[in-house]
Amino acid sequence: MSIRFTTTARRGMAAAAVVVSLALGVAGCSNGDDKSGDTSASASKDSGSNPSAQEGRSEEPLAELKGPDGLLLQITSAERDSGGFLTLGGNLKNDGGDTVNVPPQLSGNETEIIRNGRSLGGATLVDAKGKKRYYVLRDTEGRPLTTTNFPSMKAGESIPVFMQFPAPPESSTEASFQLPQFAAATIKISG
Repeated sequence: MSIRFTTTARRGMAAAAVVVSLALGVAGCSNGDDKSGDTSASASKDSGSNPSAQEGRSEEPLAELKGPDGLLLQITSAERDSGGFLTLGGNLKNDGGDTVNVPPQLSGNETEIIRNGRSLGGATLVDAKGKKRYYVLRDTEGRPLTTTNFPSMKAGESIPVFMQFPAPPESSTEASFQLPQFAAATIKISG
């Protein structure tokens, strides 16, 4: 019984560590992104707007992908880190006039990812130069390292999102981003 208790306790501590690290990652990615989504949307409509005062972020999104039911995905950052990961940040916006549910197809078709709720787990990056396709990373429990469990989105509402991938080689500075039901787009990788 003590071995079973120890194993359960270890699993619980590992799960708690993963949840805390994901929460910190989401908080780090979303810190200030709510304002950037609003300012970038207004900046795109008004050509005479002042530049955003955010540090290290450009006012223009790297890419805008149109999806079903008026959904618009704006990718605002694609940053490579020293640990070998590439993190994409941005906003998912309901650009339509009605309330929309995020389609389940965005999670992809892998059973393990689908079990963890709606996510952007179906996203891929294609490095044409290196001839490789990269999938969203997963933790040890099979949860995708991306924004999950989307609420219904009212017209005009925007949600900050992130996705983490293995980083392509440093020689690759561009990649094609693909998400089911959305148009593909080429993004520039920084870092």
